[in-house]
Amino acid sequence: MPQMNDSFFTKTLTYLIRHNEEGALGIVINKPMKVSLEDIFQELDIDYPSEPSSFGQQQVLAGGPVEKDKGFIIHNSSKTWDSSISASLSNSEQISICTSKTILQDIANGEGPEQYLIALGCAGWEAGQLEQEISNNAWLTTPANAAVLFSRDFDAKSAQAAAILGIDLQQLAPTAGHS
Repeated sequence: MPQMNDSFFTKTLTYLIRHNEEGALGIVINKPMKVSLEDIFQELDIDYPSEPSSFGQQQVLAGGPVEKDKGFIIHNSSKTWDSSISASLSNSEQISICTSKTILQDIANGEGPEQYLIALGCAGWEAGQLEQEISNNAWLTTPANAAVLFSRDFDAKSAQAAAILGIDLQQLAPTAGHS
């Protein structure tokens, strides 16, 4: 079973945004906070319709221990907002991430992406650090999958991602058989 010494990452599923020779950047996508999208709108003075509003039930995620006050929006829209990075999944589906307040205003007005996740903070690794953690069996890796990425069943996301690899997380031992 993948194990981390950092308790923040225990049982987390992290979507990698960037991974190159300089390091890696990711967003944890299964760690909900006690903060709602409505709370974010109120904090940023973004107007939104009061009725009907599901924004109070939409949880914001703890995206990582770095830049915890910065918001990251992962979405599937082809529209481009300021400060956007886009990537294609293996099935050619477009996934983007941005940090623009404009996308939040569009979401509030019903003009935002169909699917999205909002996270505060991110996870970062120095050059070679993530590779070392993977070789130390700290992480399982799987291709990104939009259904898992945008699932609101945060407790099931890790198992859903492992199932892509044919792995049942309940069957994994807590440590590997080699050192």
